[in-house]
Amino acid sequence: MSTRPFWLAGAAMTGDSEIQVTNPYTGESAGSVAVPSPEQIEEAVAAADAVAASFAALPAYVRAEALAHVARRITERTEEFAQLITAESGKPITLARGEAGRAASVFRLASEEARRDSGELQRLDTDPGGTGRIAMVRRVPKGPVLGISPFNFPLNLVAHKIAPALAVGAPIILKPAPGTPMTALLLGEILAETDLPRGAFSVLPMPNERASSLITDERLPVISFTGGQFGWELQRLAPHKHVTLELGGNAAAVVLADADLSWAAKRIALFGNNQAGQVCIGVQRVLVDAEVYDAFLPELVREVEALGTGDPTDPATHVGPMIDEAAAERVAGWIDEAVQAGAKALTGGGRDGVTVAPTVLAEVPADTKVVCEEVFGPVLTVQRVDGADEAFAEVNAGDYGLQAGVFTSDLQTAFRAHRELEVGGVVIGDVPTFRADQMPYGGVKKSGVGKEGVRAAMDDLTYERVLVLTGVQL
Repeated sequence: MSTRPFWLAGAAMTGDSEIQVTNPYTGESAGSVAVPSPEQIEEAVAAADAVAASFAALPAYVRAEALAHVARRITERTEEFAQLITAESGKPITLARGEAGRAASVFRLASEEARRDSGELQRLDTDPGGTGRIAMVRRVPKGPVLGISPFNFPLNLVAHKIAPALAVGAPIILKPAPGTPMTALLLGEILAETDLPRGAFSVLPMPNERASSLITDERLPVISFTGGQFGWELQRLAPHKHVTLELGGNAAAVVLADADLSWAAKRIALFGNNQAGQVCIGVQRVLVDAEVYDAFLPELVREVEALGTGDPTDPATHVGPMIDEAAAERVAGWIDEAVQAGAKALTGGGRDGVTVAPTVLAEVPADTKVVCEEVFGPVLTVQRVDGADEAFAEVNAGDYGLQAGVFTSDLQTAFRAHRELEVGGVVIGDVPTFRADQMPYGGVKKSGVGKEGVRAAMDDLTYERVLVLTGVQL
């Protein structure tokens, strides 16, 4: 098995060391990737800095056609991407295929946005002092971007870093998660097929400690990070940079008395456990109206127990392994802590190597980690609440605020949830795990700052520059 090269300013290169990638489920080697030397990292940054002005000035069609090409090629190579995602992350193959499809959509959306990113005109003669004046407002890149992506979506979250940056004409250096770099490098192979200028992109896998120079380098004024609470450290290390942070959370699903309980149970069971719960907006807390609690709870347990677990290459598998044994040990330890504190394990709770059985906990003390922190594992905590008042208060009581789901058929309750819940997104009639790649996506409180989503990210990577024309007869 040959070592995959990295992409330095659009060219395939080998470096001074390698990262061995392990298949989480089998424990066997999934491959190896080359790691750039400090000198090569400097070369990538210098290339991004050198091309920044000319790349921003490229005609829109050049960027749009490059992005469209990537979308088409991901679609053509969907199965290759899916197999690689499963091999290096343990994601069930059906979910990996879906991720490839989403990534193609992200690049397609970015291509479309690049073509219509025209700015706006404002007439200024709305007051006497502006007579004969008109303003053109357009967005321009803040500069080259450092994108840092996590292991759980090794293609789609890479796409959410790269596609918006290229769409606005901002060079990007992508540092994929050390555990799952191969998918990003395959994407780099497709990017290299385009006519993008040298320096427009680099994909540099490396151990996290080697990235410190990138974080502090003033030639990379923008950092887009998706991952854990270490993101706040990035703000401290680079206080003068523009930093976007998507840091996850302990997402809540609220089941009110007028909900379709069967639908709610199916959706919560699946999206609290798929991909072994390693999803930033996977369901963790389930807040159920006391009127339907006793009817809903056994139905939820049945749905959880029906989920397929095991080999991620089997299309019947929904859950799959954790990313590594250390992660599985941590989640199992949090479950044990909750049970010892008085929680009741209604199903699951065990661990077999890297696999944690899908778990439902009831009567969980409010101060345990499985309630207060982000489990990032296949664990659901279920709490009885007295209607929407208590449910919404519980959603807001936590330190996180990424997304929330509310199962209700009442329109007034839906608007109330949107008005009151302190989260970045509210999903009515479904789990908080729903995300469309074009919509603004991001949280508040410890869940981070800034927004992903193609158009929102393009705005985040740019600033408004105003041109005022004088002596214009309107």
